[in-house]
Amino acid sequence: ERAARIHLAVAPTKQMERFEWFLEKATELGVDRITPLQTERTERTKLRHDRLERVLIGAMKQSRRRWLPQLDGLTRLSELESGAPQKFFGWCEGQRMELARTYNPVKDALIAIGPEGDFTPEEAEMLTANGFRAVSLGTSRLRTETAALAACAGMNFAQLR
Repeated sequence: ERAARIHLAVAPTKQMERFEWFLEKATELGVDRITPLQTERTERTKLRHDRLERVLIGAMKQSRRRWLPQLDGLTRLSELESGAPQKFFGWCEGQRMELARTYNPVKDALIAIGPEGDFTPEEAEMLTANGFRAVSLGTSRLRTETAALAACAGMNFAQLR
């Protein structure tokens, strides 16, 4: 068991296959909780929870994980639960820190990843006002699903040190 729990809040991609691929890989990496996130720019507003659960179960079995990640229903950004001691959001604009430099691997963390087109400036302000810190996930602009997996993998590797 890991020292800290990882919660990913991720805007579903327009192409469902990409979001399902993300769910599969995040499960293989051992994420604890996934919240599909409804933002101003999220194009997909309906999800088939039963189908997504089957993707998680298949990935859990394939990777020999002992637990299934908690999968929440589609959640508005303004209603995102923010009780984690560390809260981050991936951000492509303005001032931000590298996730690898600011993440403490012994504390639970929540990271929010925006949709194609990123969070709006107003959403970024709201997240910051709610205690989230803007972070960079590297020098390239990443697709939503890639950014979420990069964050998850980075936090997992930090916990191994």
